[in-house]
Amino acid sequence: QIHLVDSGGGWAQPGASLKVSCEASGGPSTRYAMGWFRQAPGKEREFVAAITWATHNISFYADFAKGRFTMFRDHANNRAHLQMNNLKAEDTATYICAADLNLTYDWTTWHVWGQGTQVIVSS
Repeated sequence: QIHLVDSGGGWAQPGASLKVSCEASGGPSTRYAMGWFRQAPGKEREFVAAITWATHNISFYADFAKGRFTMFRDHANNRAHLQMNNLKAEDTATYICAADLNLTYDWTTWHVWGQGTQVIVSS
């Protein structure tokens, strides 16, 4: 079983960029699907992006993320990253990394979670 630690959150102006990162420990993450979810105050947790384990390396994005966010892996350091460009105020949320042997859009099916990292987008 692996454990996840999220980092990289902070404050950004609208239109700026941030990268959040997820470091896996306890074993290589290459055979796990990795995902990013987010949760804003008063809203339910929602899917942002996910990527299959390295053999297939297929990525998926929520509609609001397409064209702005890119998820990628750093296998040498057992990390998964989410590069977020052209940030909008509505991107403000806690971003949480997840891992599982299966990839779905439903957060309730994922078994391993990081602690989350806060992203605030405001002018």
